[in-house]
Amino acid sequence: MKVTAEKNEKVGNMIFASIYPLYWNRLEKNGRTKEEFHQVIEWLTGFDEAKVQTLIEEKVTFKTFFEKAKMHKNAHMIKGVVCGYRIEEIEDEFEVYKKCRQLEKLIDELAKGRKMEKILRKEKK
Repeated sequence: MKVTAEKNEKVGNMIFASIYPLYWNRLEKNGRTKEEFHQVIEWLTGFDEAKVQTLIEEKVTFKTFFEKAKMHKNAHMIKGVVCGYRIEEIEDEFEVYKKCRQLEKLIDELAKGRKMEKILRKEKK
C-alpha cells in the first residue's frame, strides 16, 4: 500500500496520549511489563518514562512526539509489514507515518514475545 499526504497528516495529528493506552493494553494482555514497553520507547525515541509521561500530559500529537524525539541510529533497521505497509518502502516525505509504523513494529514484536535483544536492533560487526 502507498502512504498519502492525507494519511501522513491524519496520523501526525493523532494525540499520542490517546494511543499509548492501546499499546500498553496489548502488551499487558501478552504478559509484557511496563518496563519492557518503556525500554522499547526509550530505545527508539530517547524518551525515558518521565518524559513520555510529560508528553502524555501535554497531549502532544504524534508529529510533535517524533519532532522532539532523538531517533535511534539503528531505527533504519526496523523492517517488515505493519497494517499492510512495508516500513522500508515508506517514502521519506512521510516521515511521521514511517516513525509511527516503526514504533508499532517494535510494540508488535514485543507483544509476540520476541526477545528484547532482537527488538533493540544492533549493527552486526
